[in-house]
Amino acid sequence: MSLFGGTIQSLENSLQYASVKNQTIANNIANVDTPNYKAKSVQFNNILNDELSKGFKTSRTDARHLDFSTESSAVRVTTNTSSTYNHNGNNVDVDKEMTDLAKNQIYYQALVDRINGKFSSLQSVIRGGN
Repeated sequence: MSLFGGTIQSLENSLQYASVKNQTIANNIANVDTPNYKAKSVQFNNILNDELSKGFKTSRTDARHLDFSTESSAVRVTTNTSSTYNHNGNNVDVDKEMTDLAKNQIYYQALVDRINGKFSSLQSVIRGGN
């Protein structure tokens, strides 16, 4: 039995995904002028959907629980080699990367706010509701 339930683990996995995505986007932006550099992206939902489509074994610890469980998900960094935007063989679109970076920063901050809320709730319970 987990002390915090699955929510904290899910938030932790999501924070890990957002962190890797931020590092990948920053790397793409840093290499915008590097000849023959190919942009990288982070895959998460595709991996999750692939795993769900394969079928997986579930188990319940209580009859009232849903019969659903998954292994911890991983992120995968892939390289887009199918296009070239610049004359030097580079395919980094800086406008797209900056947009993705802004979206990812908002997503990361929302996750941090949510996990802070969970810990605040736990702190309130530990203090007896004060």
